[in-house]
Amino acid sequence: MMPTNKKAASVPGEAGVSMSISKIVITGGPCGGKTTALSRIQRDLSHLGYTVLIVPETATALISGGVAPWTCGTNEEYQKCQMLLQLQKEQIFEQAARTMPNNKILIVCDRGELDNKVYMDDEEFGRVLEYLGHSEAELRDGYDAVFHLVTAAKGAEEYYSLENNEARYESVEEAAEMDDKFIAAWTGHPYLRVIDNSSDFEEKMRKLIREITYFLGELAPYEIERKFLVEFPNLEWLESLDACERVEITQHYLRSDEDEEIRIRRRGSGENSMFYLTEKRLVDGHKVMRTQRRLTEGEYHMLLVQADPKRREIRKTRYCLTYKNQYFEIDVFPCWDDQAIVEIELSSEDTPVAFPPELRVIREVTGNPNYRNAAIASRPRGATH
Repeated sequence: MMPTNKKAASVPGEAGVSMSISKIVITGGPCGGKTTALSRIQRDLSHLGYTVLIVPETATALISGGVAPWTCGTNEEYQKCQMLLQLQKEQIFEQAARTMPNNKILIVCDRGELDNKVYMDDEEFGRVLEYLGHSEAELRDGYDAVFHLVTAAKGAEEYYSLENNEARYESVEEAAEMDDKFIAAWTGHPYLRVIDNSSDFEEKMRKLIREITYFLGELAPYEIERKFLVEFPNLEWLESLDACERVEITQHYLRSDEDEEIRIRRRGSGENSMFYLTEKRLVDGHKVMRTQRRLTEGEYHMLLVQADPKRREIRKTRYCLTYKNQYFEIDVFPCWDDQAIVEIELSSEDTPVAFPPELRVIREVTGNPNYRNAAIASRPRGATH
């Protein structure tokens, strides 16, 4: 699973001091609490010593200024304007952040580039990506973390309202459908958290702040990680789902002490790849303490020389699946043809796991060292489970 903290790259400040600039997205369905959340983030993270920069929602500014899908020639032409402006705004905020004296800066985007995918069909979206000169994975993974606030129309229907946003028009049923589409658009991101309505609104906001502070490493960076062995999944079924994204992963383990695990990972392929360095330590069986930062491709290749010769390269296909507000990562290995591994991160050890009926669980293997990626990397090439 992906880590909880310090994903953003450190950059040198004007005085040569290392700066940590993180860029996150706050997204979600209609009436999910996004406006309140942005205010809470500004307040609470400022108290933790962060300079918090809020990138305003681009669609609101354009539409209120008269630039809208119904005023432009076509929806596609409007989306080109909106996504281009979104990119430019984020670049300006990042440029400004690098000049600021604080060494802890959080850029919070009120929606991100992939939110726009919801309002286009696949052909339109493909043409807009070509116009921008970016791939979908490049835009999606350009953010360090994504936090989705589930619409009140799913689980808190009595609080769903059109009154606090004059641009909102969706019925409860339409809002729930839109929420599913936003989750599907971001599925595949290495750090996606879905904040649901299983508690009251105040606790929902507190949970969001906790998730962000875990991500930033301001709280003990522990995850509750559970792992399951499943029968080999129906790949055609997985690839047919809107809320499922396929990602190719290559990883190497570096030389390290016995009580730690250090790996580098290529996520994606070719020009669409992102690179990460992860340090990991298991605590109390289910709790995993880890840190991660993004690498440049050059740094990734430099670290390859430190690869542990006792462990081989691992290649796997990961299917990121969102189901009932839970984020599953299904790893399919080329040397296995009858089973796969499913991992999920939970907010607490007693949180129940709701598997899709199409995934047939063989048994839980949380804590079983034989099913860790590091153990698979230590097996002779061509060996199976």
